Amino acid sequence: MKYFYVGAMAEVDREAEVAICERLAEEFHWPVRKLELPAADFAYDAARRQYGSIPVLAALVERCPEDAVKLLAVTERDLFIPVLTFVYGHAQLGGRVAVISLARLRQEFYGLPPNQPVFLERALKEALHEAGHTFGLVHCADKECAMSLATNIRQIDLKRAAFCASCAAHLRRRPRELGT
Repeated sequence: MKYFYVGAMAEVDREAEVAICERLAEEFHWPVRKLELPAADFAYDAARRQYGSIPVLAALVERCPEDAVKLLAVTERDLFIPVLTFVYGHAQLGGRVAVISLARLRQEFYGLPPNQPVFLERALKEALHEAGHTFGLVHCADKECAMSLATNIRQIDLKRAAFCASCAAHLRRRPRELGT
């Protein structure tokens, strides 16, 4: 049997981890297993004071369980790729692994009071977005679709924690027995 793994690093908000596991199971119809992952300290870039998502993905490939259809890692660390100042997440398009960062999804990051429901909704949207990439979905022109490109928090807030009809249809066409 294959499983969709969610690998939360030790610092991750447990309420967010549970919500993400439940939403992924509901959306992708795979049983979800939790996987403990070490902190992403190895990916720290002192010059940027952020964590590189590329080395994180490489480490996830090495740690991905044999029975995993996909592995989504969740971290509180602020991620980047060299050509962007930050990323909310990063995935292997059509691959097995992805990572999301919760750091910039919190209201506190923007100098606002904490708001757990807003934070959790953002986390679900980003989890679906990066998981969608692993299933071969690309960015969607529908601004409300979870697969819509978001380069700022307002764009995330405009999305729904669901795929549009076109992206959902693409997922249904994927061969389930291959796990992709």
